[in-house]
Amino acid sequence: MALACVLVFTAACQSTTDMPVDRSPLPAVAAPPYICDHIPLKAVELMTGVRNPLIRGYFDLTTASGLGTGSCAVYRRDGEQLKVLLIRLTPGGYPGIVEEHLEDGASRLPEIFPGSIGAYFKPEDDENNAAYAHLVQGKAWLSVQLEIGVEGRDNAADVAAMMKLIAPRLITDAGAPAASPSVEAASPSSTKD
Repeated sequence: MALACVLVFTAACQSTTDMPVDRSPLPAVAAPPYICDHIPLKAVELMTGVRNPLIRGYFDLTTASGLGTGSCAVYRRDGEQLKVLLIRLTPGGYPGIVEEHLEDGASRLPEIFPGSIGAYFKPEDDENNAAYAHLVQGKAWLSVQLEIGVEGRDNAADVAAMMKLIAPRLITDAGAPAASPSVEAASPSSTKD
């Protein structure tokens, strides 16, 4: 009798940890609740498999001459509290890095903004199901770094979908290229570094 109770208890514990993989696509529209004020929690939970994650970070969209800066890191709550996802917004976007990823076989992100360039990819032979997406819009750089993805999901599609969800929320008009050349850019004496 006692052995039967132990077996039932063990089976019940295993059934809660061996949950089937949720292969639902990420939402097509960003909706609350949000983490770090801009990242849809439902999308984070689907792509990481982590429910009620630990969150660290914030975004300030008023810094860097209106380009915005910040990051949002997502961690597991159990054990070593490993980082599973990092989203970063920084000024100084450089399209050449994205072009290098594309030349190396990354997939091109659909144009999220006019003139933007982006790439997404999953490293070969990665044991953590990692995937990455990068977007440059004007002088803004946005990256989605899935460090530990869910086995059985299309992790590359997840980071691309996350980029489509959050880029319009995080990249402000200051990151957009000017509609016409500025006087400084037209001046032959001006130099850009």
